[in-house]
Amino acid sequence: MDSVSSLMDGQVLLPIIQVDNEHDGVAIAKAMHAAGLKTVEVVLRSEQSAKALSAIKAELPEMIVSAGTIVDEASLNVALEAGADFIVTPAVTEKLLSKLTQCGKPVIPGVSTVADIVLAREHGFRELKLFPAALSGGAGFLKAVGGLFKDTKFCPTGGISQDNYQDYLSLNNVFAIGGTWVAKTDWVVNQEWQKITDACAKVKA
Repeated sequence: MDSVSSLMDGQVLLPIIQVDNEHDGVAIAKAMHAAGLKTVEVVLRSEQSAKALSAIKAELPEMIVSAGTIVDEASLNVALEAGADFIVTPAVTEKLLSKLTQCGKPVIPGVSTVADIVLAREHGFRELKLFPAALSGGAGFLKAVGGLFKDTKFCPTGGISQDNYQDYLSLNNVFAIGGTWVAKTDWVVNQEWQKITDACAKVKA
């Protein structure tokens, strides 16, 4: 099975799409695609967001679309039925990790402590999401655990912005960063899609 980092193919930003309708989801994904991005994450917090994920897959079949906020077997099944290419979770438990190892898709399990990292590694995962990154020690935490887990890479998410994302990407154990700042709510409400494209392009550059 491919790793998430290999699917992202050098893309260092995993932009997060938070929507409750298909139209906005597709429009945001198209704006991100216009910046040269090929991988996005859709947060699954409602039935409508799952439909948005499916709509993005249909409208932009070349894009790799992941499902975020997977917290249990029920939300995992929704993500798989919607056609998610890989799975992202905000946290880990023994039961959830067991389900994730059997889902047939690449996964970035969410961790926030050293104990979480060890638990995820015990289930075979070597690419993890630090969440919420800023509140879990940020770049300093990731730098500190780099020596402990030399074969483990991270995609920190939560509290990352235009002002601090370089602090994370400068670390050897960070393969990408996740963020919502590239698709601000007011931009979506006002349908200012070019602003999303420009924000994504800044990180890509």
